[in-house]
Amino acid sequence: MYSEQMWQNAKKKCRLNDADIALAKRLGLNPRSLIKNIPSKSEPWKAPISVWLHEMDAKQQKKTLQHQKRRSRQDTSEN
Repeated sequence: MYSEQMWQNAKKKCRLNDADIALAKRLGLNPRSLIKNIPSKSEPWKAPISVWLHEMDAKQQKKTLQHQKRRSRQDTSEN
């Protein structure tokens, strides 16, 4: 596991709040990956870390929902 100090450092450098840190942990990210993905001035296409986290979460939730729908269709077709 990563120390609380590392998470606090990532929180400060990436300008995140406690909910964003909890989201990053839930997504299985680590503090180094958050810091590594901070966009530099030469990377204007990169979203800020908080936006990036929420986009990843939305994408994952969409996949989960599609998977559940697919499973429920399979279950009903088998009966």
